Amino acid sequence: MRTLNLSSKFFVNILDRYANYFTSFLIPNRQHKEPPLDKGLLPWLGHALEFGKDALKFLTRMKEKHGDIFTVRVAGQYVTILLDPNSFDSVLHDTVSLDFRRIRGQVVQKIFGLQVPSNMQTSERKWMEVHFKGVNLIELNSSMNIHLRNLVLNAGKTCGEWQQEGLFSLCYSLLFRAGYLTLFEGSDNAAAVYQEFRNFDDLLTKLARGSLKRDEKKSVDTSQEKLLRFLSSQRGMEPWKRSYQNFLNKEGVAEEMQAKALLLQLWTTQCNAGPAAFWFLGFLLTHPEAMEAVRSEVRGLSLKHPSSTPVFDSALSETLRLTAAVMIRREVVQDKTLVMANGQEYRLRRGDRVCLFPLLGPQMDPQIHPEPQSFKYDRFLNEDRTVKNTFHKNGEQVRYHTLPWGAGRSSCVGKEFAVNAIKQFVFLLLTHLDLELCDPEANLPPVNPSRYGYGMLQPEGDLQVRFRLKRILPEM
Repeated sequence: MRTLNLSSKFFVNILDRYANYFTSFLIPNRQHKEPPLDKGLLPWLGHALEFGKDALKFLTRMKEKHGDIFTVRVAGQYVTILLDPNSFDSVLHDTVSLDFRRIRGQVVQKIFGLQVPSNMQTSERKWMEVHFKGVNLIELNSSMNIHLRNLVLNAGKTCGEWQQEGLFSLCYSLLFRAGYLTLFEGSDNAAAVYQEFRNFDDLLTKLARGSLKRDEKKSVDTSQEKLLRFLSSQRGMEPWKRSYQNFLNKEGVAEEMQAKALLLQLWTTQCNAGPAAFWFLGFLLTHPEAMEAVRSEVRGLSLKHPSSTPVFDSALSETLRLTAAVMIRREVVQDKTLVMANGQEYRLRRGDRVCLFPLLGPQMDPQIHPEPQSFKYDRFLNEDRTVKNTFHKNGEQVRYHTLPWGAGRSSCVGKEFAVNAIKQFVFLLLTHLDLELCDPEANLPPVNPSRYGYGMLQPEGDLQVRFRLKRILPEM
């Protein structure tokens, strides 16, 4: 007897068609001029399971069904998804009807157990802006370069001896340890901190969603406790950590919460650079034409005399376009009329939420970026090899063509530090190591879909590479 394939597109369409009919009696009718509503079949849960399993796949399906704006029910919450980049400003610049502080506070408390005064987010951001810009940024970049160079040279060990490792593990380990030594402690326990951090980070999305199994919860709790002990140490503190602790003291944050605040900063400063470098190098290694174009540009450069690197920068921008998956969330604190770029108006209800998902729109929009699934190292280059920063949709220039580091009040303050670290690291590997795939026919591993919404994507699996120190190293 033939059985139904519950995962088939046909059955999903049937569920969508009748979901609103079966569940319409559970909530009040939506009001005039509100975005299309898709409640899902399951009472209260709505689309929570599908959203959490693979947000990109789910939201792509919703976009095909409803367009660039729609509302979905997710675990009792009504979330309006906006995917038109020319309409983003109506969300990003609204500080009256929309707020992100409570959402951030809830997430931070759930993952890190951190509770701080609600008004501290503003003063903390101001502190970050001071310490990740200007002279402070120059000093951090210099320190990061020294640590990265030492770690890369040590990883290469004996000249001429090939070593094999997973590329993701290699990139994440070296960039995390260099970042830890730069920002937190100049001690010799960076490798041990990294191991606990990776275990914590691997389970972070399950922790955020409350879906940890018993053994996973025990493992995450153990790693958190060890990380808090590491971060509570006063030995060998770097100026950045010392200054941040002084800031926390002035804000009246309790000692127990200070360690948790440092753990939050450890994750936010170190969770993106390693994965980004992995994808960057992975794309280059699996696209020989791109690798040759980048290497030919790098050959005439040195860290002492940096020059313009439009090809390198374009390849990095293309990497971030494909693998940066932030979600920009706001809570509607009072009824709002959202005006789209085309003039159409939609009403948003107080208590609902709004979410921008730049990976889907604009980064994977085929009208903005043709063949959006493909890696094209020169996508961000003009014909004369200058940087391309103007893109169009339906004949009109788009305001945001890529948003790898977020935008508005929730943008990443340390993005310049992160981008510089990624570029320094990749430059060092290309100039100091012979690096190649173990299997010349290997492909990049698939994306871990649970990481959508948590910054840079991470792979399911790894890409095996072999490397050795170059026989003749460039002058530094």
